[in-house]
Amino acid sequence: MSDLYLYDFGIFIELQPDDEQRAVLENNIQAAVQSGLIDLSDAIDLREIKNLKLANQLLKIRRNEKQLKDQQMQQQNIQAQADANAQAQQVAAQAEVQKQQALIQQKIALEQAKAQIDSQKLLQEASLKKELMQLEFEMNMRLKGIEVQGKKTEIKEKEDRKDDRTKLQATQQSELINQRQNDLPPKNFESSGNDILSGNFNLGSFEPR
Repeated sequence: MSDLYLYDFGIFIELQPDDEQRAVLENNIQAAVQSGLIDLSDAIDLREIKNLKLANQLLKIRRNEKQLKDQQMQQQNIQAQADANAQAQQVAAQAEVQKQQALIQQKIALEQAKAQIDSQKLLQEASLKKELMQLEFEMNMRLKGIEVQGKKTEIKEKEDRKDDRTKLQATQQSELINQRQNDLPPKNFESSGNDILSGNFNLGSFEPR
Protein backbone atom coordinates (compact mmCIF):
# COMPACT_ATOMS: atom_id res chain seq x y z
CA MET A 1 0.00 0.00 0.00
CA SER A 2 2.95 2.30 0.58
CA ASP A 3 3.77 2.22 -3.12
CA LEU A 4 0.27 3.14 -4.24
CA TYR A 5 -1.16 6.63 -4.77
CA LEU A 6 -4.66 7.87 -4.20
CA TYR A 7 -5.30 8.53 -7.89
CA ASP A 8 -4.58 4.82 -8.46
CA PHE A 9 -7.80 4.22 -6.63
CA GLY A 10 -9.64 7.06 -8.42
CA ILE A 11 -9.58 9.28 -5.38
CA PHE A 12 -8.90 13.05 -5.93
CA ILE A 13 -8.53 15.54 -3.13
CA GLU A 14 -9.45 19.19 -3.87
CA LEU A 15 -8.43 21.62 -1.20
CA GLN A 16 -10.99 24.30 -0.47
CA PRO A 17 -9.87 27.61 1.10
CA ASP A 18 -11.55 28.55 4.35
CA ASP A 19 -13.72 31.62 4.77
CA GLU A 20 -10.90 33.80 6.05
CA GLN A 21 -8.73 33.01 3.03
CA ARG A 22 -11.65 33.65 0.70
CA ALA A 23 -12.26 37.00 2.41
CA VAL A 24 -8.63 38.00 1.94
CA LEU A 25 -8.80 37.00 -1.73
CA GLU A 26 -12.05 38.90 -2.19
CA ASN A 27 -10.52 42.00 -0.59
CA ASN A 28 -7.56 41.74 -2.94
CA ILE A 29 -9.86 41.34 -5.92
CA GLN A 30 -12.01 44.32 -4.93
CA ALA A 31 -8.96 46.50 -4.23
CA ALA A 32 -7.47 45.57 -7.61
CA VAL A 33 -10.78 46.34 -9.36
CA GLN A 34 -11.18 49.68 -7.58
CA SER A 35 -7.60 50.72 -8.30
CA GLY A 36 -8.02 49.70 -11.92
CA LEU A 37 -5.38 46.98 -11.78
CA ILE A 38 -7.79 44.37 -13.17
CA ASP A 39 -11.05 44.44 -15.07
CA LEU A 40 -14.40 43.19 -13.84
CA SER A 41 -14.14 40.17 -16.11
CA ASP A 42 -10.85 39.28 -14.41
CA ALA A 43 -12.53 39.50 -11.01
CA ILE A 44 -15.27 37.10 -12.15
CA ASP A 45 -12.67 34.62 -13.39
CA LEU A 46 -10.73 34.86 -10.12
CA ARG A 47 -13.83 34.19 -8.02
CA GLU A 48 -14.42 30.98 -10.01
CA ILE A 49 -11.05 29.51 -8.97
CA LYS A 50 -11.28 27.38 -5.90
CA ASN A 51 -7.54 27.07 -5.40
CA LEU A 52 -6.41 30.10 -3.43
CA LYS A 53 -2.81 29.84 -4.60
CA LEU A 54 -3.82 29.68 -8.24
CA ALA A 55 -6.23 32.54 -7.72
CA ASN A 56 -3.48 34.75 -6.27
CA GLN A 57 -1.11 33.81 -9.07
CA LEU A 58 -3.77 34.57 -11.65
CA LEU A 59 -4.47 37.86 -9.89
CA LYS A 60 -0.80 38.78 -10.22
CA ILE A 61 -0.75 37.75 -13.89
CA ARG A 62 -3.94 39.65 -14.74
CA ARG A 63 -2.70 42.69 -12.82
CA ASN A 64 0.61 42.65 -14.70
CA GLU A 65 -1.24 42.19 -17.99
CA LYS A 66 -3.57 45.04 -17.10
CA GLN A 67 -0.64 47.30 -16.22
CA LEU A 68 1.12 46.40 -19.45
CA LYS A 69 -2.07 46.96 -21.40
CA ASP A 70 -2.64 50.31 -19.66
CA GLN A 71 0.94 51.32 -20.38
CA GLN A 72 0.55 50.42 -24.03
CA MET A 73 -2.76 52.26 -24.13
CA GLN A 74 -1.17 55.26 -22.47
CA GLN A 75 1.71 55.20 -24.93
CA GLN A 76 -0.74 54.94 -27.80
CA ASN A 77 -2.70 57.85 -26.37
CA ILE A 78 0.51 59.86 -25.97
CA GLN A 79 1.51 59.02 -29.54
CA ALA A 80 -1.96 59.84 -30.81
CA GLN A 81 -1.90 63.12 -28.89
CA ALA A 82 1.56 63.88 -30.25
CA ASP A 83 0.37 63.08 -33.77
CA ALA A 84 -2.68 65.25 -33.26
CA ASN A 85 -0.53 68.07 -31.91
CA ALA A 86 1.88 67.72 -34.82
CA GLN A 87 -0.98 67.70 -37.29
CA ALA A 88 -2.53 70.70 -35.58
CA GLN A 89 0.80 72.52 -35.70
CA GLN A 90 1.18 71.60 -39.36
CA VAL A 91 -2.33 72.87 -40.09
CA ALA A 92 -1.61 76.04 -38.12
CA ALA A 93 1.69 76.50 -39.98
CA GLN A 94 -0.03 76.00 -43.33
CA ALA A 95 -2.75 78.45 -42.31
CA GLU A 96 -0.08 80.98 -41.29
CA VAL A 97 1.74 80.46 -44.60
CA GLN A 98 -1.50 80.97 -46.51
CA LYS A 99 -2.24 84.04 -44.42
CA GLN A 100 1.20 85.49 -45.13
CA GLN A 101 0.83 84.68 -48.82
CA ALA A 102 -2.55 86.40 -48.87
CA LEU A 103 -1.06 89.45 -47.13
CA ILE A 104 1.84 89.50 -49.60
CA GLN A 105 -0.57 89.25 -52.54
CA GLN A 106 -2.65 92.08 -51.08
CA LYS A 107 0.48 94.21 -50.65
CA ILE A 108 1.58 93.42 -54.21
CA ALA A 109 -1.89 94.29 -55.55
CA LEU A 110 -1.85 97.53 -53.53
CA GLU A 111 1.60 98.46 -54.79
CA GLN A 112 0.55 97.67 -58.37
CA ALA A 113 -2.54 99.83 -57.95
CA LYS A 114 -0.41 102.65 -56.54
CA ALA A 115 2.07 102.29 -59.39
CA GLN A 116 -0.75 102.36 -61.93
CA ILE A 117 -2.24 105.45 -60.31
CA ASP A 118 1.18 107.13 -60.25
CA SER A 119 1.72 106.21 -63.90
CA GLN A 120 -1.66 107.61 -64.89
CA LYS A 121 -0.91 110.71 -62.84
CA LEU A 122 2.43 111.16 -64.60
CA LEU A 123 0.78 110.67 -67.99
CA GLN A 124 -1.88 113.22 -67.14
CA GLU A 125 0.74 115.66 -65.87
CA ALA A 126 2.82 115.14 -69.03
CA SER A 127 -0.24 115.66 -71.23
CA LEU A 128 -1.24 118.77 -69.32
CA LYS A 129 2.32 120.10 -69.48
CA LYS A 130 2.41 119.42 -73.20
CA GLU A 131 -0.85 121.30 -73.68
CA LEU A 132 0.43 124.21 -71.59
CA MET A 133 3.68 124.29 -73.57
CA GLN A 134 1.72 124.22 -76.83
CA LEU A 135 -0.51 127.04 -75.59
CA GLU A 136 2.53 129.01 -74.43
CA PHE A 137 4.20 128.43 -77.80
CA GLU A 138 1.10 129.61 -79.66
CA MET A 139 0.82 132.68 -77.45
CA ASN A 140 4.50 133.47 -77.94
CA MET A 141 4.09 133.06 -81.70
CA ARG A 142 1.11 135.39 -81.67
CA LEU A 143 2.99 137.90 -79.56
CA LYS A 144 5.97 137.55 -81.86
CA GLY A 145 3.70 138.06 -84.88
CA ILE A 146 2.16 141.11 -83.26
CA GLU A 147 5.64 142.43 -82.44
CA VAL A 148 6.84 141.80 -86.00
CA GLN A 149 3.70 143.37 -87.44
CA GLY A 150 4.18 146.34 -85.13
CA LYS A 151 7.76 146.74 -86.28
CA LYS A 152 6.67 146.44 -89.90
CA THR A 153 4.00 149.08 -89.32
CA GLU A 154 6.50 151.31 -87.57
CA ILE A 155 9.00 150.91 -90.40
CA LYS A 156 6.26 151.54 -92.95
CA GLU A 157 5.18 154.68 -91.13
CA LYS A 158 8.79 155.82 -90.99
CA GLU A 159 9.18 155.14 -94.70
CA ASP A 160 5.89 156.93 -95.44
CA ARG A 161 7.01 159.97 -93.45
CA LYS A 162 10.37 159.86 -95.20
CA ASP A 163 8.61 159.74 -98.57
CA ASP A 164 6.41 162.64 -97.52
CA ARG A 165 9.44 164.67 -96.50
CA THR A 166 11.14 163.75 -99.76
CA LYS A 167 8.07 164.79 -101.71
CA LEU A 168 7.85 167.99 -99.68
CA GLN A 169 11.47 168.80 -100.33
CA ALA A 170 11.02 168.07 -104.03
CA THR A 171 7.95 170.28 -104.11
CA GLN A 172 9.73 173.06 -102.29
CA GLN A 173 12.66 172.75 -104.65
CA SER A 174 10.26 172.99 -107.59
CA GLU A 175 8.58 176.02 -106.05
CA LEU A 176 11.91 177.67 -105.49
CA ILE A 177 12.99 176.99 -109.03
CA ASN A 178 9.64 178.27 -110.30
CA GLN A 179 9.96 181.30 -108.04
CA ARG A 180 13.40 182.13 -109.40
CA GLN A 181 12.45 181.52 -112.99
CA ASN A 182 9.24 183.55 -112.87
CA ASP A 183 10.52 186.10 -110.38
CA LEU A 184 7.68 185.39 -107.94
CA PRO A 185 7.45 186.65 -104.40
CA PRO A 186 8.68 184.34 -101.58
CA LYS A 187 6.24 181.70 -100.41
CA ASN A 188 5.72 180.29 -96.87
CA PHE A 189 6.35 176.52 -96.94
CA GLU A 190 5.68 175.92 -93.23
CA SER A 191 1.91 175.48 -93.48
CA SER A 192 2.12 173.37 -96.58
CA GLY A 193 4.89 171.34 -95.00
CA ASN A 194 2.80 170.70 -91.93
CA ASP A 195 -0.09 169.74 -94.15
CA ILE A 196 2.06 167.29 -96.02
CA LEU A 197 3.53 165.78 -92.80
CA SER A 198 0.05 165.46 -91.37
CA GLY A 199 -1.29 164.04 -94.62
CA ASN A 200 -3.58 167.02 -95.29
CA PHE A 201 -2.21 168.60 -98.44
CA ASN A 202 -3.42 169.30 -101.96
CA LEU A 203 -1.04 168.89 -104.81
CA GLY A 204 -3.22 171.31 -106.84
CA SER A 205 -1.98 174.16 -104.71
CA PHE A 206 1.47 173.64 -106.21
CA GLU A 207 0.30 173.98 -109.80
CA PRO A 208 2.08 176.75 -111.73
CA ARG A 209 0.31 180.01 -112.08
